[in-house]
Amino acid sequence: MNDARQDLIHIQELVGTAFSATGSLVALTDGGQMNPNKLQKTLEQTMDYFERSTLELRQLCERYAPGVGGFMHKPILSAVEVAGSVEEFGYGWLHIMLHTLLPHCRYQTPGWLSDTIRRLLDGYEACGKRLPFYSRALLVIDEHTGIEGRHIFDQDNKGWKAVSNAIKGRLIPDDDQHTLAVTLLSTRTEGEERCHITLLPIEDAHDFFSAHSSDYASGDFYSGQWC
Repeated sequence: MNDARQDLIHIQELVGTAFSATGSLVALTDGGQMNPNKLQKTLEQTMDYFERSTLELRQLCERYAPGVGGFMHKPILSAVEVAGSVEEFGYGWLHIMLHTLLPHCRYQTPGWLSDTIRRLLDGYEACGKRLPFYSRALLVIDEHTGIEGRHIFDQDNKGWKAVSNAIKGRLIPDDDQHTLAVTLLSTRTEGEERCHITLLPIEDAHDFFSAHSSDYASGDFYSGQWC
């Protein structure tokens, strides 16, 4: 139980640091005008503290879950179904669907998003399915959202790098510009907000965009097409 106690103390320290960071946010709003850049940076630092606490808690749930045990084993309360899903086209394109949009990422890459994608891939392999590996690939990230539901419009402020970080060394050898091409798309929708991530061989880029832009595929490109 000593190890468990040390783990819980560590979590308490992380949460305490995160809670203290909220005091800095309150101080910024106390008496006078806020500096927007300072506010944004403090918000993201606070978010990072809470995210790291969440990642540590995820690991603890796996390590100490009754009846499971063992670090990196599947927890009793799996978040995979809540977070999203992984499927594959019959011709080798991998599709990851997230039940969330890309987070704001002006100062640092969101660790929770990389961790979530890795866990979705773990769940896919745990079902006995094999993940593809591409020597050179195209990564397409397509956010489905309405204007009212989105407040981050500049692509360079979105945390898309968390996706390439999660697949580097697992689905592709590296994420440098000669190995991975990246395309960021947005699709206006009135339905539920989703982030569709597709990874495919670079030589299939023409086929992907032809299918994606065709009239018959518009709006239903990611529905009912997976094998």
